[in-house]
Amino acid sequence: MSDLSQTADDLLQLAIDMSRRAHAPYSGFQVGCVIIDDNGNIFTGCNVENASLGLTMCAERVATGTAIANGAQTFKRIIIASSDAVSPCGACRQVLSEFSHKETVITQIDLEKGSRSDHLLESLIPHQFQLRKI
Repeated sequence: MSDLSQTADDLLQLAIDMSRRAHAPYSGFQVGCVIIDDNGNIFTGCNVENASLGLTMCAERVATGTAIANGAQTFKRIIIASSDAVSPCGACRQVLSEFSHKETVITQIDLEKGSRSDHLLESLIPHQFQLRKI
């Protein structure tokens, strides 16, 4: 965890660096994720594959777990780096939506093309499952 005193380029590079730390011996598909919460704190994650593929952890959920364990409550921005700017899987979209708001921006970095795209997380999961808070 660090603070948002880093520049936007530094944050993009951090997501790229996290993708290089991924444990992906089965697929070779490395993903890194950076989450910035509403307080400006920065949390990171990378995918961690397992021989029992169902136990594999996506980078987005690793970063989310780290953020929540460190007291984050709401995410302002999510940056994901992968070889082809892959969009988060459905499970990750649902988990990320639990801690995001309508203005949460998701940036996808394509490591092969060197490009990036920005979206609102809500556009990736417009009708997310939500329980009523009692």
